[in-house]
Amino acid sequence: MPASPIRKLVPLANQAKARGVKVYHLNIGQPDLPTPQEGLDALKHIDRKVLEYSPSEGLLSLRRKLADYYHQYNIDVDVDDIIVTTGGSEAVLFAFMACLDTGDEIIVPEPAYANYMAFAISAGAKIVTIPSSIDEGFALPPVEKFEELITPRTKGILICNPNNPTGYLYTRREMEQIRDIVKRHDLFLFSDEVYREFCYTGAPYISAFHLPGIEEQVVLIDSVSKRYSECGIRIGAIITKHKELKANVMKFCQARLSPPLLGQIVAEASIDADRDYLLMTYNEYVERRKFLIDGINRIPGCYSPIPMGAFYTVVSLPVDDADKFCEWCLREFEYEGATVFMAPASGFYTTPGMGRNEVRMAYVLNKEDLGHALKVLAMALKAYPGRTPAAG
Repeated sequence: MPASPIRKLVPLANQAKARGVKVYHLNIGQPDLPTPQEGLDALKHIDRKVLEYSPSEGLLSLRRKLADYYHQYNIDVDVDDIIVTTGGSEAVLFAFMACLDTGDEIIVPEPAYANYMAFAISAGAKIVTIPSSIDEGFALPPVEKFEELITPRTKGILICNPNNPTGYLYTRREMEQIRDIVKRHDLFLFSDEVYREFCYTGAPYISAFHLPGIEEQVVLIDSVSKRYSECGIRIGAIITKHKELKANVMKFCQARLSPPLLGQIVAEASIDADRDYLLMTYNEYVERRKFLIDGINRIPGCYSPIPMGAFYTVVSLPVDDADKFCEWCLREFEYEGATVFMAPASGFYTTPGMGRNEVRMAYVLNKEDLGHALKVLAMALKAYPGRTPAAG
C-alpha cells in the first residue's frame, strides 16, 4: 500500500507549526470557502429523535435531488442509477471491487490521483499507467498508446475529468477517442467527475454519460466534497446504468450498512443552495488560478501549464528531487516565519523517475495567502542546496 503523497509529510508540517512556523497548505484539496448556509442550517436544526441507519443505497430524498442535479448537466440518469457512498473514495473502491477480480487491470493516464492505486490494491487489481507530459500540458496520450497496453486482463479505463492532480480538462475529441476504445474492447469507463463545476474554458463540459453507445459501461464517480466545501461529511456517489454492476455494488453497501446519515442530511440541503453560491465559488477559483499560475511562472526556473479545470496544477521546479525539497521546506526552511507545504508529484506517478522535479499545488487559499506562499517558495528555491539550473 503506497503512502499518500498528499498526507505523508503531515508530521513534518505539524512539527514546523509546533516550532511557531506558519505553514501555507498547498498540498491538499481542502477548500477554504464556506459551506452553503443551507447545509449548515440543516445540520444545526436536525429535529430527529433517533439518528438511525439510512438505506444502504442512501436516502431516497437525496438520490432524487442528485438526479435532478445531474439533469442540469444533461446527464440522463434516474434515482435507481444512483448509489450514495461514504465519499468519492468509497465510490471508487466499491466500483473496483464490484467490477474487478484479482489480477484484473485498469488503464489510467498518469499523473493520477494517488489513492486510485491504493483502491486498486485493496481490490486485488492492477493499475497500468500511460504517461502524459507537462510539456504537452498533460493532454491525453495517443490512442495507439492505450491499444498497446490492452491485454485479456484489461477490464477498464479510469479518467478524472477535470483532472486531479493536473487540472487538465479533456476535450470532446479526447473523450470520443476514449469512448471508441471502451466500446471496441468492451471495457468499463470509470469516470471521476467530482470537479465538473470547475471548468475554465468556453468549451462545454463533457461527461462520460454524454458519450453515445457506452451508456451501460460508464461508472461515474461523484462527491459533494469539493463543490460545496464539504470534505468532512463524506458523501459521494456511484452512478451507473449497468444492472448487474449495481447489484454487485449493493452487496458491498449492505456489508458496510449505510452511508453517514448526518452527511446525507447536509448534502441534500446543500443541493438547494442558490446558484449564486456556485458562481461565487467558481469566480473565486478563476481568480486564484490566474494569480497562482502567473506567480509560479514568474519564479525563475519554475513552470506550470494553465490548468483548465479543478483547482490543482502540477509545477516543474528547478530542484534535483522534489520529495527532498518538500521535506526540506518543512524540516529546515522558513522565511519571515513561514514555509510551504506541497505534495511531491512523484506520488502521482507509478512510472519510475517521473515527476522527480514536480509538485502538485492546490489553489485553495485566498489570494493574500497565495501571494505569501509564492514569496516563501521563491526564497526557498534560492536557498535550497539541491537547486538545478532550470525546470523541465
